[in-house]
Amino acid sequence: MVAALQDALELERVESHLHPAPSYDLADHPEPTGREEIWRFTPIKRLRGLLGVTSSADLFSVEGTDVPEGVTWTVMSHEETRARGGVAPMDRLGALAAGGFPKGGEVVGVPADTRLDRPIHVMISGDDVAKTCLGHLVYEVGAHARATIIVEHRGSLTMNLFTQVLVGDGAQVDLINVYDWADDAVHTEQINLTVGRDATVRAFEISIGGDLVRTSTNVDYAGPGGSFEGFGLYFADAGQHIEHRLFVDHTAPKTKSRVTYKGALQGHGAHTVWIGNVLIRKVAEGIDTYEENRNLVLTDGCQADSVPNLEIETGEIEGAGHASATGRFDDEQLFYLRSRGIAEDEARRLVVHGFFNDLVRKIDVPELRERLAAVVEAELARNLLTEAR
Repeated sequence: MVAALQDALELERVESHLHPAPSYDLADHPEPTGREEIWRFTPIKRLRGLLGVTSSADLFSVEGTDVPEGVTWTVMSHEETRARGGVAPMDRLGALAAGGFPKGGEVVGVPADTRLDRPIHVMISGDDVAKTCLGHLVYEVGAHARATIIVEHRGSLTMNLFTQVLVGDGAQVDLINVYDWADDAVHTEQINLTVGRDATVRAFEISIGGDLVRTSTNVDYAGPGGSFEGFGLYFADAGQHIEHRLFVDHTAPKTKSRVTYKGALQGHGAHTVWIGNVLIRKVAEGIDTYEENRNLVLTDGCQADSVPNLEIETGEIEGAGHASATGRFDDEQLFYLRSRGIAEDEARRLVVHGFFNDLVRKIDVPELRERLAAVVEAELARNLLTEAR
């Protein structure tokens, strides 16, 4: 069945109008000018030359990484890593990261039918923003396995990653990326997820640090019945650029996708970008998809760009839709709380906590939920001080 779907996909050759074709060949991804659709929101000059870095001698640290028993961590050559499968890089940054790490790629494997008793915890960190690191990581989860993967990013670094997540048939995976960089860090990453037949994947992105963070998450399906849910929480402060791009490619019938990203902005020059694109191919009959982005502007001088897209090649679908909204505090909510004797600062804090709470609650790692609540509280304290001024 899967082979027949792949053959049909090759025959129809439907391409996204908004995304270039995937390729490991750097020549297929020319250096952008900034006018291209996938680059027009990115401040290219702030990438610190990452678009031209073809190899990296600097290494990022993985100290503190916790890999449960039964999970493998193997360094493979570029050829071996690419042979694992998955979608090739879809932009220049991805191609540079995939080919620029001298020793190849690092593959983290969860055997089929494994039920991990605790998360795979990967700590990526650096101590010098002058260091430029490239890396290729592959997380391979076997059929009917169940795993939670937490990837934390801390410290100062200029980093470009290409990450592939290969999820076997019937597997269940939670992937949680926490971008808690220092204020001077630059991080770009392409995350390509392949969802197996009847597999379930939930991907979380929490972006709360860095000078510039740009991620591109691309999802495709290896068979019918796969489900993908994408969740994002981001807080942008003065001068910070946070950009999340998502492309869900429904390459099989009876597949499902749900995307919900929420962000808050505060301080002059804070800029967030959310781009959501769904391609429903002719072969993808009976699919169901919905994407949503909400932005809460806490102070003047911020900019939130939000662009949802749908590309539909078949009318035989269960449902497809999107929603996007950007605004300030809800005056009615604030009035309601203040009319019951709650001080204005406390009322604002409660409104923002409520804005993010439904996303935080979806994370099935209690200690991480507590940390995120504390982070939101710290950001709110900074915002309320700014708002008072």
